[in-house]
Amino acid sequence: MSRTSTAFLFDLDGTLIDSVYQHVLAWKEALDAEGVELSVWRIHRKIGMSGGLFTHILLRETGLEITEERLARLHQRHVEAFNRQHAQGSVRPLPGARELLAYLDGQRIPWAVATSGRMATAAHNLAALGVDPAKVPVVTRDMVRHAKPDPDLFLAAAGRLGVDVQRSLVIGDSIWDMLAAQRARALGVGLLSGGYGEDELARAGAFRVYEDPADLLKHIDEVAARG
Repeated sequence: MSRTSTAFLFDLDGTLIDSVYQHVLAWKEALDAEGVELSVWRIHRKIGMSGGLFTHILLRETGLEITEERLARLHQRHVEAFNRQHAQGSVRPLPGARELLAYLDGQRIPWAVATSGRMATAAHNLAALGVDPAKVPVVTRDMVRHAKPDPDLFLAAAGRLGVDVQRSLVIGDSIWDMLAAQRARALGVGLLSGGYGEDELARAGAFRVYEDPADLLKHIDEVAARG
């Protein structure tokens, strides 16, 4: 693959998969089990950054002691709660997600997935999308030193594709995606499907904002490179 090729680097939760609020509720269940009282809306405002940074910030804000044992329990309880919701069928691809990826394949436009989630939860989302990590580059939190808002995930995804990250588009639903895109010196495209507002995404660096993957596909000529 030429390093001058334009590529799409996708976040996963809230961008291709309708799973943000399931993650919020899963974290709420995990935090409740640890005796951490936190409003759901406060949890939502942190979704999109890495789970490790997420838990450190939340515990610091609540004044509770941060121990490796507590962090491990929180992460495990979150994984169990989220995967339980997946098993119940409440987590599905967002409208147009499969069609958007199929369009990129048809146009021979390279794409990859870069998610702050670990493979323990991402695997179910990828299966729901029909994405095979053996065929499509997938970078998870397990594979990089730092996750969003640091740029490592998107830099690694561009590297896996063999493209210049500065000629790539980062597609994400959170301000953390857009901040990471800026730090990677890539263009950010925001989607409203994760619950962040258009102004928030634009202030964080998105140069275009669309409703969801279906809306992005309708306007694909506004962002995709022409042959």
